[in-house]
Amino acid sequence: MLRTPSDEELLALKGRRIPLVELLTCFNTRFRNDQAILHIEQKLKDVGLATLPYFATCSSQSEIHIVAQESATGDQGDGADEEQEDEAGLLPGAMPQQPFRIGDLPCAHAGVDSVTPASDLTEATYIMHTKNYSQVPVLEDQYTVAGVVTWRSVAKMYATGAEAALANAIVEDPPVAHAHDDFFAMLSNVCEHGYVLVRAHNGRISGIVTAADITQRFDATAWPFFVVGEIEFRLRKCLGAKMSEDAIRAVQQNDKKTGKIADLMFGQYVMLLDGDQRSKQGNRKEALCAAADQNWQTLGWAGVNRVQFVHQLDRVRSIRNQIAHFDPEPLSAQRSEELRQFAGLLRQLT
Repeated sequence: MLRTPSDEELLALKGRRIPLVELLTCFNTRFRNDQAILHIEQKLKDVGLATLPYFATCSSQSEIHIVAQESATGDQGDGADEEQEDEAGLLPGAMPQQPFRIGDLPCAHAGVDSVTPASDLTEATYIMHTKNYSQVPVLEDQYTVAGVVTWRSVAKMYATGAEAALANAIVEDPPVAHAHDDFFAMLSNVCEHGYVLVRAHNGRISGIVTAADITQRFDATAWPFFVVGEIEFRLRKCLGAKMSEDAIRAVQQNDKKTGKIADLMFGQYVMLLDGDQRSKQGNRKEALCAAADQNWQTLGWAGVNRVQFVHQLDRVRSIRNQIAHFDPEPLSAQRSEELRQFAGLLRQLT
C-alpha cells in the first residue's frame, strides 16, 4: 500500500542523486503505475521538488537528481518536449539501448517458497502440488542454496528405486543468477533447467524466474512494442503524405531541421497538431499553435475530433516512453486499451 512520507523526509533528499528505487521505496512501492505516479508527483510538488530525469519515464535502473521544482520546469523554448525525449534516449524509430537485468522482473524479488535440508520430501511435493510449482528450492538459510527439488528429480528417484527421501530428490548446483545479471544472458539457463534462482544485491535468495514467468512477461511486453511500432508507422504514413517539409521543420530543433517525417520524435507529432501548445509557465506558443491549426486543416479529417485525437496521441507518447524503458510493471489494462483504440483509429484513417 502506498505511503506518504513526511515533508521533512522528502526535503532531506533535495540536492541528492539517488537510485530511482530509493525514491519508490520512500512511498512503499516498487512499481510506477498510474496511481503511484500521480501520488509521488503530487507529493513532490507539494514540497517544491522534482526529479531529473523525470522519475515516471526514466529507466528502472536510473539514478535521479532531486531538485527544486523551478530548476526542472524552467521554460526551455519550443523544443522542450523533444529535448526531454532525446535525453531519455527515445530516438526516432528506435528504442533506447539499455541493459535489461534479471532483477527487473517482479518475480525476481517476490520471495520463494522453500524447504530446508531437514524437511520431509512430502513437504516439498505438497508445496508443488498445491501451488502448481514445477520446483521448490532447498535452502539452508536465506543465503545458502542446498539444491532444488523438481518433479523430474522426484520421478528419477522413484525410477532408480532410491529411498523416498528429500536428500535423494535434490538437484545439486541449480542455476543461480544475480539480480544485476543481464536478462538475455540467462535465458539459456532458464530454457535448459526451466528456472533460475535469483540472488539479490545483499546476497539473499530473493525470488525465482521460471519459463512460465518469462512467457507471461513477454506476452505482456511484446504486444505493446508491436502496437506502438504500428502506430508510429501509420502516423508517418498519414502525416508524411500531407505535411510539407516546412511544416515538419517548424517542430524540429535548429540543428535537426531535415524536413523529413522519418526524423521526427514522438513528441513532435503532438507539436504538429496541438492547437493549444504552452510553455512550462503556461504561456501560449502562438506560432506553433497557428501552424498546428493549418496542419490540421491540411489533413482534412472532418469526422475526427481534434482535441480528443491530440489528447490520445499525447497519451500514446507517454505510454511509449514507459515501454521503451522496459518498465518492470506491465502496462495497465487501461493503457493497453488506449493503445488498442488509437491503433484502430489510425487503421481507419490510413
